[in-house]
Parts: sequence; structure tokens; C-alpha cells
Amino acid sequence: MRVMVKCGAGIDVHKRDVVVNCRRVEGKEVDTETRTFGTTTPELLQMSDWLASWGVTDVAMESTGVYWHPVYNLLEGSYTVVVVNAKHIKHVPGRKTDVKDAEWIAELLSYGLLQASFVPEKRQRDMRDLTRYRTKLVQERAREVNRVQKLLEGANIKLASVATDVLGVSGRLMLEAMIEGDASEKEMAEMAKGRMRSKIPELEKALTGIVSEHHRFILGEQLAHIDFLDGQIANISQEISVRLEKMSQQQLPPAPAAGSGKEEGTEETEEAGTSLTWQTAVELLDTVPGINQRSAEAILAETGIDMGQFPEDKHLTAWAGLAPGNNESGGKRYSGRTRKGNQTLRTTMIQVAHAARRKKGSYASVLYKRLVGRRGKKRAIVAVARSLLVSIYHMLTHQEAYQDLGSDYFQERRKESKVDYLTRQLSKLGYEVQLMPQLDPIPAG
Repeated sequence: MRVMVKCGAGIDVHKRDVVVNCRRVEGKEVDTETRTFGTTTPELLQMSDWLASWGVTDVAMESTGVYWHPVYNLLEGSYTVVVVNAKHIKHVPGRKTDVKDAEWIAELLSYGLLQASFVPEKRQRDMRDLTRYRTKLVQERAREVNRVQKLLEGANIKLASVATDVLGVSGRLMLEAMIEGDASEKEMAEMAKGRMRSKIPELEKALTGIVSEHHRFILGEQLAHIDFLDGQIANISQEISVRLEKMSQQQLPPAPAAGSGKEEGTEETEEAGTSLTWQTAVELLDTVPGINQRSAEAILAETGIDMGQFPEDKHLTAWAGLAPGNNESGGKRYSGRTRKGNQTLRTTMIQVAHAARRKKGSYASVLYKRLVGRRGKKRAIVAVARSLLVSIYHMLTHQEAYQDLGSDYFQERRKESKVDYLTRQLSKLGYEVQLMPQLDPIPAG
């Protein structure tokens, strides 16, 4: 087998230590050496110096949890670092040790048999940290709102049965008055704003309960926690906007000097000026049904704006864990369960699909209705999420806004076959069918 890497290293990563195997191939001779290092920064720097003394050019390691991050951070820029899926390089069963794992990774690297995982640049990795942390804060806020509703139910307050949003403008005023404990049920109901004022009689009944000092204290702490989370979410969103603006400015070409004429290479500059920026990508994704600015930022933080790392759209959907599994043996197809992928991107796209399928007259809504009856709700929503991700891939590739296929897409696509089917059905029932094209109605006046 042809040797692709003359001098490489395989690293078996753990929490407290890493096992490193250096492998140098010179002709038919193979020299190897294995050492174990700790995972603290000084020890990892010693490992980097040892790799340099061997003349290592390429390094491969398993993507084990988050433990590969410190190693990658220190080796990035000095070596060609490859992070691989541990499932793809599983060794022969029964021969499992840390040393053999490192040797096996180094051997596969030397023959070019490793497929690198997608590891984005540092700026995008920082953006991932921000968007993922914001998502966790939003989820925590939702849990805290559920705790508020649970507390109100325990105090015989049925505000959630009347108000759609317990923490809306009207609901927040009522809850704050409830914490103060001075307002009556009628006075709290009168605090309703807008369309909620038509429900004042129902609100007065819903706000009648058994509210003790204990409930008021806990409710006050919960509302303070929600306000704190709202502030954190706003701060992180602001930081994300600033980062996106900086990243977009760094992509733009420098402005030409004043008075400079059109010289050789101007076409390349103009072409570079039309390259996709992060802010433009967010605006493009905002045109997709179910996607707002926050979800667009979360999606781009995972995929990036350069679709070159995914040869086709099916590679992106498989990487996100939204593509059907491929399991066939003996001419029989077995479970098509989706594979594990980028859980953050998958979760975001599922949420987007739920929002998109509620838009009336959209392609996503029709696609969901076609599949939900025979495939079930979960599989149908995954199919919608996959369809939207395919659209995002081509939108970013061609820098075009989303174009909805419409609610009549499937009907128009199979128009002739559907007409033939309905004609045959009427013939079986004893009718003679003669089809005539419908004339356009004459406009009035």
C-alpha cells in the first residue's frame, strides 16, 4: 500500500493523558515510538516539541468528547491536524489498549485512510460557543417559565387558562401585583391591556386563589431569575451581532486608492467584493419560512458560510443527522433510522421545521401533510427539516434568497398522471369521460 504521509503521529486522547505514537517511513524501514503525556498546557507543549524533534508533519486524533479541544488548540497552525470519528477507525475487537489505538491511528494516517471531520476556523468556533450558550439560556428561561406556571397552579391561580402568555405585558403586571399582595382579584384583572380587556370577567375568576406569603416569595425569585436570563440573552445576542459585523468586514476587499484607474486584476477584486459575507448569509437565511435572525445565526455558526467542505447537499444533511440511514443486506432494506450527527444543528432545524410547517400555503406545510399520515409526525418533521437544510445549502452556494415552491407544487408535478388516474376511476364507475380544457374567465366590465 502506498505511503501518503512519511512522518506522522497518532494520538489517543483521554481526559488526564494522551498516548502519542510517532511513525516515520523511510523506504521499507518503519521507525515508531510511543509516549504518554498529560493534558495540562505545559505537558502538551512538551508533546508538541517532541513531535517537532521527530519531524512530524501530520497529526491525527480521535474526536473524543471535548477532550481533543486542548490538543487541537496547541497543535493547530504548527502541524496538519486531522480529527477523525472514532467510529470510523475502530480497531479489531479484542486488541484494545491505548498504545495499540495510537499505533493504529498513526498507521492509518500514513496510508491516507483517514477521513477528516469538519473542524471550522477559530472565529467560527468562538461563534459556536456563543450561539450554543445562548440556546442553553433560552432553554433555561423556558424551564423557569414552566416553574412559574406550576407555582401558580399550586396556588389555585388559573391565569394560564385565560392568557396565552403568562409573562406578557398584562400577565407580568398581574404577577407583580400578586407579589405585592395589596391588590384584589378585580383590581388585578383591570390591569389587562389590549385584547385581554375583553377577558376581564374570566381573568377575575382565574386570579382568585389561595396565595400565601410562601408563594409570593418564590414567585418574586422566579421573576427575578427570568429578568436576569433575559439580560444575559440580550448581552450575548449583542456580542454575536458585533462578531458577525467584524467577520464580515474582514472578508471585504480593501477599497481602491482614490484616483486609481482600472488596472489589471480589477475583475478579481470586483468578484471578491461579491463574495458571501456572514451578515449577508444571515439575511439570506432570514427569508426561509420558520427562520429568524437568531436561528439563522445558530445555523451558520454550525455550518459556516462556505459550503465547499460539503461536496453535495446530501453530505450536509448526513452530517447534521437528518439524512435517512443506509442499511441494506441480501437485497433487503432494513431500518432507515437517521445516523448521529451534529446535534445542535439537528435540533435547530427541527425547531425551524415545526415553525415552517405552520405557514399556510407553503411548500413545507404541504410536504408535512403529505408525509404525516403514512410516516408519522416525527418522521414527517425530520423530512421537512432535511428539505429546508437542502435549500439552505443551495442558497449559500449560489447566494440566492429562498424561493417557495408553493402549495400546488406536488399537484402540478404529477398533473397528467393524476388526471389519468381520476379518468380511469370514473370509467370504472360507468361514466364516459371527455376532458375539455377550462377557459380563462372573462374579467367583469
